[in-house]
Amino acid sequence: MSRPMIGRTVRRLRQEQSLTQQALAGRLGISASYLNLIEHDQRAVTAGLLIKLTETLQVDLAALSGGEERRLEAGLREVMADPLLGAEQVPESEIAALAGTAPNAARAVLSLYRAWRVAREDASGIALPSGRRLLLPNEEARDFFHAHVNHFPALEEAAERIGAELGASPAEMNHAVAERLRRQHGLTVSVGPLEGALRRHDPAARLLQLSDALPRESRGFHMAFQLMLLEAREAVESVLAPAEPTTGEAAALIRIGLLNYAAGALLMPYAAFLGAAKALRHDVEGLAARFGVSFEQCCHRLSTLQRPDQRGVPFFFLRTDPAGNVDKRFSAAGFPFARFGGSCPRWIVHSAFATPGTLRVQLATLPDGAAFLCFARTVTGPAARWGEPAPVHVVAMGCDVSRAGEVVYADGLDLEHAAVGIGLSCRLCDRADCRSRAFPPLEHRLAFDPQVTGAAPYRFEVRGTRGARPGG
Repeated sequence: MSRPMIGRTVRRLRQEQSLTQQALAGRLGISASYLNLIEHDQRAVTAGLLIKLTETLQVDLAALSGGEERRLEAGLREVMADPLLGAEQVPESEIAALAGTAPNAARAVLSLYRAWRVAREDASGIALPSGRRLLLPNEEARDFFHAHVNHFPALEEAAERIGAELGASPAEMNHAVAERLRRQHGLTVSVGPLEGALRRHDPAARLLQLSDALPRESRGFHMAFQLMLLEAREAVESVLAPAEPTTGEAAALIRIGLLNYAAGALLMPYAAFLGAAKALRHDVEGLAARFGVSFEQCCHRLSTLQRPDQRGVPFFFLRTDPAGNVDKRFSAAGFPFARFGGSCPRWIVHSAFATPGTLRVQLATLPDGAAFLCFARTVTGPAARWGEPAPVHVVAMGCDVSRAGEVVYADGLDLEHAAVGIGLSCRLCDRADCRSRAFPPLEHRLAFDPQVTGAAPYRFEVRGTRGARPGG
């Protein structure tokens, strides 16, 4: 299976470290002209040179995968394909060049486009009744966690310090956290009916109330969240302050996300959890049972194991509802999520809703040849009352196919023939034989022929060719 060349990634990493081609070539023991050819993807990189690159640039192999460039390219394609911009077709080569040689400029384009979309929606009447402009703090929070690769050493250290003081095994952790809340902070933990909330802290009454609708592992997580709110606040603020969130809403959303991270790090200590993940080959349900956490909590923790000297498998993490709304996503694996639209209907994320509670596996390939081992399962929250639908989401994870051997879900899967071709979204995908397409691709002209009814919903002319192909 073809893989993207890494020249653009090498050039970006070299520039980020303020190295000239001559300087980097000298450290690698090659000529500057040879390095120049590598950076322009005109020479392949040998295994020996690849190892030297990781050592010299102080990165791991995952950082050389080109994941950051692919994410930027995906976002730029969405921007350039928006018909309301009225822009001429931008060649793929220019998009790739911008993402690879000027990543900061590419990010600026994406930020400007996002701001333009918000302004456009506001001008079209999407505003609060008070007249205040509708902001999108969730997008700012997503960018924050993405920029940190969803790994925060300061929070890991705080969780390890508190965990060492607790000295509890996973089976005893909930009790140990409750006891620390009582002894250190005078808080009584009460479980019972709780109208309109799942957790409520009353500082005056020194009471932490948890809803009896919560399962045991969720009660443990809420207690851990409360403990980190009381004891890891300084570490959280030290991570948040440098980001300088643009609004109070964005700051609050990021802060809650960081506290959730810290609670997960307390319940699933880094070294112990990583060791168990390797031993169980990332069997999520087995890991969740061992640490007394939920399937979703375990998946989220797996996506954070990016400590430089003790990395886990780089996973992407995503949570979506039946309507396709994504409320959580992290991508240590370099999966290029669509930023401004829906995702591919052929992706296992959507079909998992058809088999509630059953974990499903898929080998998904993107148009650029990148392949990911993906697995997904539904998770259901408590309903507020009889007759009200319980909230249902699908939690999905995936890793580059090169790491599939480390994941139990690849067992029995024919990695050579089981691949399912997916795209980022219908409007950006030029696969010609897709029967699941919801929209024609924006970058290609539709081709109509009343004499032929194709199997795919749309026929279109592929950009750069004259012939018509069935849309896919």
